[in-house]
Amino acid sequence: MASSQQTYDLIRVLGRGNFGIVYEAVIRNTSAQVAIKKVTCQTPENVELALCEYLVLNSIKDQHPNVVHLEECILQKDGMMQKMSHCCNSPTYLDLVETSLKGEIAFDPRSAHYLWLVMDFCDGGNMNDYLLSRKPDHKTNTSFMLQLSSAIEFLHRNKIIHRDLKPENILVSSSGLDTSDKEPILKVADFGLSKICSASRENPEEPVSVNQGFISAPCGTDLYMAPEVWEGHYSGKTDIFALGIIFWAMQERITFIDKESNKEHLGSYIKKGTEIIPIGMALKENPKMELVIPVKRKSMNVRIKKLIKDMLAVNPEDRPDTSELEFRLVKMAFRDSRCKLQNNLQIS
Repeated sequence: MASSQQTYDLIRVLGRGNFGIVYEAVIRNTSAQVAIKKVTCQTPENVELALCEYLVLNSIKDQHPNVVHLEECILQKDGMMQKMSHCCNSPTYLDLVETSLKGEIAFDPRSAHYLWLVMDFCDGGNMNDYLLSRKPDHKTNTSFMLQLSSAIEFLHRNKIIHRDLKPENILVSSSGLDTSDKEPILKVADFGLSKICSASRENPEEPVSVNQGFISAPCGTDLYMAPEVWEGHYSGKTDIFALGIIFWAMQERITFIDKESNKEHLGSYIKKGTEIIPIGMALKENPKMELVIPVKRKSMNVRIKKLIKDMLAVNPEDRPDTSELEFRLVKMAFRDSRCKLQNNLQIS
């Protein structure tokens, strides 16, 4: 596969889904590894998700070690390929934009259209599979929480709300680590449902905050959705709620079995008999419900417990923003390392 600048060799399939196929590939001239997501633009839904991911990742001017980086996007029509840019005015690109906006195919359906998104290659799979294939580890938990809080702080600073944070949408990279005692690097991925917060037409000069409320149809993955999302509202604080679900599940290894795939997933929830109820839905129905944390362990670090409860607050305004979240996690990590150092000195 060739673009206007690079030629790629596809190595193997990393994953398949309704959205498309993800390949491991190499750049022919440099042998550098990349991941390429091929999206078949056969439905308006696929087109909308692919364009959203492209526009969101293309809007990020700086790179962050914990956010997947878009190398380039290639637009293919039948056998013709061209590199896509935000200012692209080709008829093919405009057809895709029209398809996304109108919700119906705006081009000849007999013509094959594809988007190829070239991104970072992560050799460790996703966070869900990585953690469930290993024993619980305090050091890994701390590292992952710090990395994820840093990633979401970066995204929110760039006015991006992810809206579908879950362990399957977080990739793991362990290549390039100097020593075996270093923790792998996480990269937040899958931005098909993300939103870039922009100024309103009425007040174009007014600064935009990701923590203000926006209206939308409910979207995301049920188990990680905040109470307000079920009612058609979202903000940056919905990402904080999803992280709270992930942090809690990671700390206690709370899992569930997906009925369709019969696969085990990390995620905290409320259980009524044999029925699994998303915490966001349960809190929407009963805002005064007290979450039992921890639910499996006999005890939990009191600061972690308090942080998770704050992240899962019913009212979005009561949840910490990304700056406070990152600060509290760094402070906890510093205390843990200081206590460990003191204990080692006493032993020696």
